[in-house]
Formats: sequence, C-alpha cells, structure tokens
Amino acid sequence: MKYYIYFFLFIFSPQIFSQNIEVDSQTYSPQQLIEDVLIDSNCIENVIVTNVIGGNFGGSEQSYGYFDASGSTFPFQSGIVLSTGRLSNVEGPNTTLSDDDASNWNGDNDLENALNQNNTINATIIEFEFTSTANFISFRYLFASEEYQENNPNTCQYSDLFGFLIRNVNDTQYTNIALIPNTQTPVKVTTVHPNIPNGCAAENNTYFGSWNNASAPINFNGQTAVLTATANTEPNETYHVKLVIADEQNYRYDSAVFLEAGSFKLSTDLGPDRLISTNNAVCSNEIFTLNAYQADNSTYKWFKDGAEILGEISENYSVIDEGIYNVEVNLENSCISYGEIKVEYAEEPITNPSYLNLCDNDNDGLTFFDLHLADPFFTPSNLPTLNVVDFYLTEDDAIQNTNPIPNTNSFINTTPSQIIYAKLENQYGCSVIETLTLEANYTTSNVKSFEACDDDDDDDDDDDDGFATFNLNDLRVQIEPEVSSGAEITFYSTYEDAANHINQLSDSYINTVPYSQDIYVKAQVIYCELFTSITLNVNNKPQLLANENISYCLNNYPETISIDSGLLNGSGNPTFEWFLNNALMDENTSSIEVNQSGTYTVNVSFLDGCLATRDIIVNDSNLAIIESIDILQAPTDNTVTINVSGEGEYQFALDNSIFNDSNTFANVSSGFHTIYVLDKNGCDTIEKEITILGFPKFFTPNNDGFNDTWKPIGTNTTFNSNFKINIFNRFGKLLKTITTSETGWDGTYTGKSLASDDYWYTASLPNGLLYKGHFALKR
Repeated sequence: MKYYIYFFLFIFSPQIFSQNIEVDSQTYSPQQLIEDVLIDSNCIENVIVTNVIGGNFGGSEQSYGYFDASGSTFPFQSGIVLSTGRLSNVEGPNTTLSDDDASNWNGDNDLENALNQNNTINATIIEFEFTSTANFISFRYLFASEEYQENNPNTCQYSDLFGFLIRNVNDTQYTNIALIPNTQTPVKVTTVHPNIPNGCAAENNTYFGSWNNASAPINFNGQTAVLTATANTEPNETYHVKLVIADEQNYRYDSAVFLEAGSFKLSTDLGPDRLISTNNAVCSNEIFTLNAYQADNSTYKWFKDGAEILGEISENYSVIDEGIYNVEVNLENSCISYGEIKVEYAEEPITNPSYLNLCDNDNDGLTFFDLHLADPFFTPSNLPTLNVVDFYLTEDDAIQNTNPIPNTNSFINTTPSQIIYAKLENQYGCSVIETLTLEANYTTSNVKSFEACDDDDDDDDDDDDGFATFNLNDLRVQIEPEVSSGAEITFYSTYEDAANHINQLSDSYINTVPYSQDIYVKAQVIYCELFTSITLNVNNKPQLLANENISYCLNNYPETISIDSGLLNGSGNPTFEWFLNNALMDENTSSIEVNQSGTYTVNVSFLDGCLATRDIIVNDSNLAIIESIDILQAPTDNTVTINVSGEGEYQFALDNSIFNDSNTFANVSSGFHTIYVLDKNGCDTIEKEITILGFPKFFTPNNDGFNDTWKPIGTNTTFNSNFKINIFNRFGKLLKTITTSETGWDGTYTGKSLASDDYWYTASLPNGLLYKGHFALKR
C-alpha cells in the first residue's frame, strides 16, 4: 500500500497549487480502491472485490477511480469516485457539460429494484464483500450532478440514480443505505434541492450543498452536503456491498458519487443527529442519554467538540448541553469503533393561556364543553401550532401524566370559570403545561341605549339636524363587562344582517334615522352568540354664533371691552369655560370683560356632555402716530404723502375728502390744508395742519379787493414765518423786500405805481432754501 501512495504523490506533486480535484483511473486497482482507499482498516476483514462494471471508452479511460482534492475547497481530501461518464470529466473547473456515453453500457436491475425506478443505462458498479467485527458500519459520501440546474424547473423533474446496496451474503434482498437521514427516501436531485423559482418548493434543503459556478473544483453544476451512509451488521458475518450509479432514461447530463477515503469503518450507532432543522432536537428540560454499548469487554472514551470528557468511561453518557459528541469503543479484538452525534436543544414551547367560551342558557355558569375546541388558541399566531396531548383536572396530574380527563368532547365544568390543564407538545416532542379557563357565557346584556351629540356642520343654519357620529368602540367597551372576556362584539343596522354576519357597521357610524335609531349587537364568544338591540340617541349640542375677530384700542387701556360666548339655545343648563391662547382662565360666565389681545376660546357644555366651541380673536389696534409728511412741490402738481405707525389699520383724508386706504394725495393746491388719519378698527381719528408754499403768477393792484397785493401763498406766523422775499424789475433793480408778516407788495416803488410788466423775485428761508421766479403786474 505504501508504494502506491508514494507513487501517486509523485505523479501529482507538480499540481500542488491546483484549485481543482484531480482523478486517476490507473494507479489503483478496484481491489485497492476498496480495501486500501475507502476502508483502510484492519478491523474490517476479508475485503474482496467481486465485480466491476464501467463505461468502455477505449484505452485507459474509466468511469471510476481515485480522486484527490489537490488543495482545492472540495470537502474530501481524497477517496473514490463513480460516475455515469468519463472519469476525466469529473475534474473541475465547471466549464463544460459532462455528457458521456459508451457502447453497450447498460443499466442495473438491482438499483432499479431498490429505488423502484426503471430505464437505467450507463451504470458504473463496484461490488465487494467484507466481514464486520462490530454491529455497525458507516462511510461518508457526496452526490454531484449536471442535472442540478439553478433556477431551472428541470431540477424538479430529472435525476440520475445511485445506491449503496448491502445484504448479508446469505440473503438475496438488498437494502439501500444511500438515504436522506432519518428517512427511507433515496438521495437524488429531485429529493434534495433548494427552492426552484417557478418550479418547485425546496425539498430536504438541509442536505443540499451548493450550486457550483465556473470556478468550482469539480465539473458538476451542483452537489449535496456531505452525508453519511450507515448499516447495521452482525459481528463476524460477511456482507456483500454494491456501489452503483446510473443515468436514467438517457446518457445526458452525467452524475457522480464521491466516497471519502478511510471513512468506511466500524461505527457505534448513537442514533440520528438531534437537530432543530430535522425536528428532532432535544427538549430543554429533557435528560438525553447516549448509549454506545458493545458486547464483550469493550472500553469507552467520550468526546465533546473534539475534546475528551475526562472520567467518562461508561457505555452511557448523559448530555447536558449542545455540541458534537463522539465515542471511541475499544473492542476486544483491538479494533476501535467510532460513533458521532450532533445534539441541539429546542426551546420550550411558547404558549398562551386559553379560554373556551360557550353559551349558558340557564345562566348558572355550567355547560357542556368540547375541550379540543380550544386547541388552536394555545399557540401564539406567529408560531407553529402545538399538539394537545391530554387535559387534566389538576396541574399535578398533568405533571405526573396521570388521570387524564376521559370525556374531552362532552366535559361539564363543575364551577363557573373553572381552570383545567392541558399538556401540549411542539414538533420536537417537547411538552409544556398550560391553563384552560372554561367560561359559560350569559346570553343577555343590560346596555339598552347609547348617546352622542349632534354634529351638524351645515354652515347654512345653526340648527341641529338629529344626526351624529357614534364611536361604536366606546359602546363596545360598555358591553364588554356584560359578556365573557375575549368576546368579539360587532354592530349591524338590522337583525337580519347580524344573524347572517353581513354589512357590519364601522366603529365610526353616522345614524341614518334622525335623533333615535335602533341598531343590533352580536357578541361572538368563539362558540356562543349574543344578539340584542341598542337605541342610538342624538342629543342637541349648544348652538353658538360664528367665530369672530374684534379689536381692542390700546389708546383706551385700561378700559375693557365685553366678549360673549354667543350661545343661542341655553335650555340645557350650560356651563362655560374660557381660555386665552389655550391657557385656562378663571372665568365661567357667558360673557367676560377683557383688555388684552389674543385668542379667546369658550367651551359651552350641556349637562348631557354635548359641547360646542367658539373663538373670539381680539386684535390690538390704536390711534395712528404721524411719523412724517412728505410734500413734493412741483410747478403743476404738488404731492403729499402721510407716513404713520401704529397697531391699527388706517385710512387717510385731506381737508374734506373721503377717507381712503392710500396715504398719498396728488394735485394738492398751494396753501394751508388739514390731513386726517382714521383707525379702521374704531380707535378714533387724528388730524394735522400742513402748508404747501406757492407763488402767485400775477396780481392786479386796482383796489377792487381781489389780488391787490402780491406775496407767497402758505405762509403765516406759524408756517414759513421767517421768509424773506426780494422783488426786482426786469433790469435787476431791487424794488421791494417783504416778509411773511406783511400784507404783500402793492406794485409801487417810492410811492409811485409801476407799470404793467413782469417782475422777478427771490425768496429765501432760514434753512438755506432759495426760490426764484417771476410774476406779472397787471393794471
């Protein structure tokens, strides 16, 4: 054996950095593949290969042989492989389709019989015999196939076949041990795969390994996880094994099965893995004992997660936490039998206390119960349904599993609201005890009416219309104490609707008959129904004036103004509650006195609880403050603009004009004027006198009482009082100097009347302003 191993390493050493497995069909004979590679143990005796069948491709090519992982990610470091195609097509990468055929390559009847299939071809077979020295053998394997096609419904329909068939040499019937763990289902593409979109749901997905991309170390599209084949054997008995794989129906899309080197060995059966994924995990409150018993004087070592458990040398071991447990059993013949099991713990079942509610027609609290009607209600809605095993009168009976209730479909409670106990199991067989309360429900209700306030929102009038929005959930709360807990209470407009469970009313319901209407109530308590009618009554609410905006004149502070609730129908013994800017005031009368701006809210309530609300917004207002008056003088168009400040809204007038919103006046004549500023909110008017300076274009000094003298317009002792005016003839001779206090120039010079002509003036103010122009003297 050593010679062949060294030779294999020599011929493969140049490929040490390969990322794909490598295969060899020549180095090992079939006997060596089985005895030295697959088994490699002196504890399995009399190993003889009795038959080998494979594809005849001509030359040295085979459909079986040796493989080596060669540093790749393949799960097995080495072993033997059987394929339905050429062995050379097993090597990765996964870039071509393995799709081989050979002449006269038939199928296998034993495989077809074991898997209940037919039409196999291209069968690769290795048969051998061995003698066991223990009562259990196992080996590890992996199945790969081109018929694994990701996201392709063909994966759901087609699969090549393989089997590990074993029998005692004295028997004729084979047993297939290439099975999905804990089942009798053969491992195939169609029985082990994930969900296939638009194809089929996942099957045994726990045991699917992977889809293989182009860089995979083997040339197959998909593969299973590593699986273990096991078989019970009798010590010193000889067994015949047939390893066989075949195409089904045609040669297309090859498959292969890989067997791990050295994994065919004596085993100690510790039972199936106890896993959550396979629904057989150990319960959290369960004592789980492993039994590795072998006959004669065997000795034992136990391991957890690869570390020896010191001091544990018995054939039994009690598991106390999760992990991978191994046992080594040293047999009398110095052989070692290995056992392994993975243990996971399932959480204790999560349950709800359950209630069973049935009708009690005589209202004594007692009635017949079918206890299993409560089964669905023990389990929270988001969890798998638990199995109810039995019911018990006491918790102690349930714990001890004694005295279960016999007549569970016709049990009569002995006291109202009696509590009994149920034992429930989850999918892992883990049990828990939960309470079941038996309620016998009364079939009457004392709630006869329900009231709401009229909610007429029609802006055309202030009258109630007899319609209201009823919150039926509030009515439900009133009824609930009248019936058993957990009752489903619904409402209907007619008895027929209630009886037929149709046209249920929404919780926000507007009555359809004004002021008073009967509706119907159904209280469903799982298996009991209560029907009754309730009258909906609509009460009038306070009728108030519309919301209002008013003003308070700050110039009158601290005087007050009166604001009123605006109540129009006061027959319901109203109460008043006032708020200023949402802060409660110490006021409770229909009207109040205020001298502060803000939003005043009054809630008006009647004794029946009907309420209406009105807002009165008080805005600050005030007399205007004239900040400035802008006068724009022009030869033909004088303009006056009044600039004010203040809290109010203002209108403006000049002399006797009508008030308007514009603060600018155009075409204002020269002379004296009065401006007025009115507060639109009623906070009075202020006035101010102004003057616009002007210079007459002519005068007629003929003593007729009209235009007999010339002087500027808009001057007096108050306005422009320090005005100085010089008058010249056309030659620039100063004829007269006058001031605003004088009556003007009479058209004379040194007592003599001057002739009709144009005369010039200069007018200067103390602020430096200088006016120049001319005017006519007419005789």
